[in-house]
Amino acid sequence: MPISTDARVAEVWDRLASVTDPELDESVTELRFVTAVEVDADSRVHIGFRLPTYWCSPNFAFLMADDMRAAAGSLPWVRQVLIDLRDHMYSDTINQGLAQGHSFKATFAEEAAEEDLDDLRRTFRIKAYQRRQEAVIRHLMERGWTPAAILALDCPHLATLAIDDPETDRQRTRYLEIRAEYGGPTDAAFTSAEGEAINPETFADYLTLLRRVRINTEFNGSLCRGLLQARYGDDEPASAPDGEPTLADFIAGRVDARNERRNHSCRK
Repeated sequence: MPISTDARVAEVWDRLASVTDPELDESVTELRFVTAVEVDADSRVHIGFRLPTYWCSPNFAFLMADDMRAAAGSLPWVRQVLIDLRDHMYSDTINQGLAQGHSFKATFAEEAAEEDLDDLRRTFRIKAYQRRQEAVIRHLMERGWTPAAILALDCPHLATLAIDDPETDRQRTRYLEIRAEYGGPTDAAFTSAEGEAINPETFADYLTLLRRVRINTEFNGSLCRGLLQARYGDDEPASAPDGEPTLADFIAGRVDARNERRNHSCRK
């Protein structure tokens, strides 16, 4: 029985959800970077792709687009994946390079002579490992776990540990997935990305490093969301809990008007 186009489109969206922005460690679908998925009669997949700014780094753009092509192309019925990156300074170059199956270096030739996307990917994959690990460790510490107890935990016990916070539970699952790539052969739940045991005496310093990674990633994520919303304006950003302006409000220049309305209300 032939599979309907709608079912195949849903399959592609499911695969794309596993592709992350390498710097933000968030899904390109959740970030709303993917704008459309279409499947034609020849089993070719067409993916619409956008980024927060016209000048987003071309190596990041190419890396994400290439990952999307690989993810969608892993479906057995897909004959070809065509990426349509729009509103970017290198849209045509990247789209053509990917359509021809070229690497980043082949696509950009001399401009990318010193660029190695594998090194870039590894750098940010390690940061993803650290960010996910920090989320789980922070949750345990908030629940009263001591550093000694945390460092004594092994992967099987971490996998079955009751976690009452949905976001931490999600990060626990994601951390254990990436733990298979980094952290070495030891069964310890928490090691450095190089596979070294974490020294209890320097545990506080290690946590400081992890916090820096998290704060930087979260800031960049907030900035990207704000820029994307301000650029395209297709979704109203969620308001801050206390009613204060969001980052998107500042970027879009809505803050002065909002404050003026608030001041006018106070003067009544």
